[in-house]
Amino acid sequence: MGVEVGAQSARSRALAVLRIRSRALAVALLPAAVAVVLLAGGSTGHITGPGWDTTRWIVTAFAVLVLLAAAGIALVVARARPAMSPTVAIAEESAPDLYRMVRDLADRLDVPAPSAIALTPDCDSWLEDRTHLAHGRPPPGDRDETEGLQGLRGVRGLSARPRRAPSAPVLVIGSPFLWWMRVGELRAVLAPVVAGTGPSAHPDIAAARRFVRGLDAAVAVTSAPTRGPLTRTVLGGAGWVTRLLLRSCRGHAAEMERGVAAAAAERAQAVDYGLRIVAQEQVGLAYAGWDRLLTRVALPAWRMGRWPSRLDAGVVAALTELSRRDRLAEGFTSRLGERPACDLLEEPGTVDEAASLLAARLFHGGPAEPGPDWAPVDWLEYPDEVVDRKWRADAARLHRVLDALGVRHSTDPAAPGSGGPTLARVLDHLMASPDDDRHVPGPDSDLDPDAGVLATNRGGAYEEMGIGLDEDDAELVLGNERTAALAAGLSAELAREEAAAPDLASASAGGAEPGPDRALWDDGLLPLFPLQPPRSGRELLADHVTAMVCCAAMDTAGAAPGLDWLDGPSLLVDGVRAADLAPRVLTLVESGDPTPLRDWLRHLGVRPEKPVRLV
Repeated sequence: MGVEVGAQSARSRALAVLRIRSRALAVALLPAAVAVVLLAGGSTGHITGPGWDTTRWIVTAFAVLVLLAAAGIALVVARARPAMSPTVAIAEESAPDLYRMVRDLADRLDVPAPSAIALTPDCDSWLEDRTHLAHGRPPPGDRDETEGLQGLRGVRGLSARPRRAPSAPVLVIGSPFLWWMRVGELRAVLAPVVAGTGPSAHPDIAAARRFVRGLDAAVAVTSAPTRGPLTRTVLGGAGWVTRLLLRSCRGHAAEMERGVAAAAAERAQAVDYGLRIVAQEQVGLAYAGWDRLLTRVALPAWRMGRWPSRLDAGVVAALTELSRRDRLAEGFTSRLGERPACDLLEEPGTVDEAASLLAARLFHGGPAEPGPDWAPVDWLEYPDEVVDRKWRADAARLHRVLDALGVRHSTDPAAPGSGGPTLARVLDHLMASPDDDRHVPGPDSDLDPDAGVLATNRGGAYEEMGIGLDEDDAELVLGNERTAALAAGLSAELAREEAAAPDLASASAGGAEPGPDRALWDDGLLPLFPLQPPRSGRELLADHVTAMVCCAAMDTAGAAPGLDWLDGPSLLVDGVRAADLAPRVLTLVESGDPTPLRDWLRHLGVRPEKPVRLV
């Protein structure tokens, strides 16, 4: 009964959308109908006279203009390519068991089976309509799905052969689900999603969806900035009409989708209902692990020009570690003895690599293809290839900024690290008394080559250096001006490095001309889903001081770089993660008190006065 109610609600809303389309057509044809009546009346002698002749020609000319405008708008809507989610296409020969499971599920639900399966690097699943003719053959230079993954071509199931537009929705599955969930859990989670193909097959709902998606795509086309003045003017009028129609349809379309979702959920009640409750817990757990893996583990690698090639496998390791630490997650690892859903793939490693590269593209804006400056990294190589290189690069940047600030190396010329990059130099600078004399960069400073007259008072007008201070950095200025100057210098140095770095994302586009059909992969829009906001000066300073401490521990106390699945780069002392370093560094950065950190260094046998190896 609930299925019929939801389906009926969806159909009624779809008819409302189609009525809006019919009214728009009627408005476009109304001047032509009036013109036909006037012309017919004139030819039969019923509507005659000088005034009617003038009216007849004015109305006829206006009708022609309206028809031409309507035809142009209809052409824009018909030819506009609806947005398509970036996914990794999975051919049936590369996952026959997965396709078989989905078809069996569709048979149990008595709905049409999805036309194809694709994976997305996110913890979500949905049906996507790709019946538009433009989806059958992408335009030249467009990059959707795996066609941008040039380095992975030729692998079975990931080929870039021409595709025909599917006749049914495509099932998009979150790739972390395949690696973390068991086969039964995945089937239970996909049941309400697959059930949505039933309402989607109704002709009224399908027609309403096509109309709304066409309007949405037309709005994107008319909003494209790379147009000439005349074309922009013409498309501006078409855009106004399509936006008006889209606003009129918005409420009905939203209610239609709610009805479709309600009908699908009700239909799926009879399939694995008890297992679905357990599986939903795994969905939340997978989302938490995936978010932690991307922000703490993958993001540092992406910033170093490396992309982890087994992100989905890393989710399993991260969630296993979470279940070990978190009492709330206890018992989840007992499921790992069951068959994982990734066994439904013929080559899970290759699919994981493609999804990992796509994740780097979406969440960081990296290139669409591997290259010398954008290379994959295995989890076993992560500590040496990412963690060690990141720490030493940050330590080198920290000392470059100290050099630019004119900070001396050591108070004792006879000290072993005199003149070298030492941790003692950083500690001495950050613990300086607020009453000490401070060096403010001059016009010739490397920190700001374009700066004019700089502030010399102790308040420090850093805005005159071309460096904006956020609230956190302003607090540092009030507490310790040297700390604030170092934080601002690091921000400026990092900004210069990013500006000087080659635009790998643009280079990977292959020189394709930009256009509305490439809006999804427009390099100016990447990353589509940035993981973190820009770091403040205080965060940058804490990260760089931590990196310097870790370098000193590795070079003088035998520590080693490591990977923590939940916290990312970590320092290993005698094989054990040093988890108490961060609060001691924050105490030094925020209050200028080095005592807790010095005690920690002394306990581990780290020698701050010895120079460290930099990149």
